[in-house]
Amino acid sequence: MKPAKPAPIRRDWISKSLAGVLLGFALAMGASAALAALTAGIPLATRSQLAMWLVPPVWLGIASTVYFFASGLRAWIWLGGACALLYGGLFFAKAI
Repeated sequence: MKPAKPAPIRRDWISKSLAGVLLGFALAMGASAALAALTAGIPLATRSQLAMWLVPPVWLGIASTVYFFASGLRAWIWLGGACALLYGGLFFAKAI
């Protein structure tokens, strides 16, 4: 019986990693801004701490789950679309 051949390393891990790090950071910052906007009734010292400490778990969560995308292009498209929706929503919420 021959040993099983290991699966080759996918070539798009760099693009997935960059999407997770760059767009994940943008999403984390947007989530932080959304939390700060939604909690306007909380005192500034508490609100700023909540917003600040939201960034690392969101960023690392996105950066670690980006490898579940089928390709690097899909990661960029989905995360880019999520960034566009989030920042578009923040822009329109501020405009209203």
